[in-house]
Amino acid sequence: MPAHDSHNTNTTKGLLLVAGAALTWSFGGTIARFISASDSWTVVFWRSVFATLFLLGYMIVRHGPQGTITHFRAMGWPGVAVGVCFAIASTSFVVALAHTTVANILLMQAGAPLFAALITFLIFGESISRGTWVAIAAVIAGVAIMVSQSFTGEVSLIGDGLALIITISFSIATVVARRHNSVEMVPAVCLGVMIAACFSGTMASQFMVGPVDFAWLILFGAVNLGFGLAIFITGARMVPAALAALISTLEPVLAPVWVWLIHGEIPTVTTIIGGGVVFLALLGHVLMQLAPARNAARKS
Repeated sequence: MPAHDSHNTNTTKGLLLVAGAALTWSFGGTIARFISASDSWTVVFWRSVFATLFLLGYMIVRHGPQGTITHFRAMGWPGVAVGVCFAIASTSFVVALAHTTVANILLMQAGAPLFAALITFLIFGESISRGTWVAIAAVIAGVAIMVSQSFTGEVSLIGDGLALIITISFSIATVVARRHNSVEMVPAVCLGVMIAACFSGTMASQFMVGPVDFAWLILFGAVNLGFGLAIFITGARMVPAALAALISTLEPVLAPVWVWLIHGEIPTVTTIIGGGVVFLALLGHVLMQLAPARNAARKS
């Protein structure tokens, strides 16, 4: 296969994996609605534990016990950086919820593609296409419309500062994964959820949960977090960092849809309009990215 065709194939695969991760993560709010545990740190602890077990099991099945250890050792500082970034992001999210609104956090997270693009452009000199900049602007505008009715007008230095940290950490992790695409990053995200489990374990008021909650926490951790992280970090190595961060914003668009269909929580008109703007921006940009691969397939 020619190098150009191979590149197009990897880009398509990467886009599908990142989109799959966003789809998987979008069920997080729906699953959380089924969990009755009152201590959020307890939820984070068990979610992180089950994500760790899933990722370890995935690596052992794929590489064997010795191969898993080898991959942990081989990830080096890039892997450690990615792991720490994901640990900071997931932990900061819980703390931020206690100080600011979900709307503020979502709007800040919509800026992740912008931060990723700026980091790759300013530090690594990687050019960003005009179409990507337009899509980033449209996504930020769409999320702003989605959450516009939820703004309180209050500013929390701690909450909004942590929301910014979440966005920057996610952006850095995405950029590092892309720049070091020869490094297996699944051990890195496994390290991240391990760190989150250890930290939340020191903050949790209790560890006992009911059997129903325990079952939902397994799904919340192993599938929603663990599987989502595994396919995201795999796909993020194959596409530009700004594009990976951009596609991941599909998560807040789909999340209200599942909560509406499963829990009957009807989304507001602004959520529908803003979500539509984001979805159309992402769809149009993805189709533009896949056009070279389709043209190449026709010529072959």
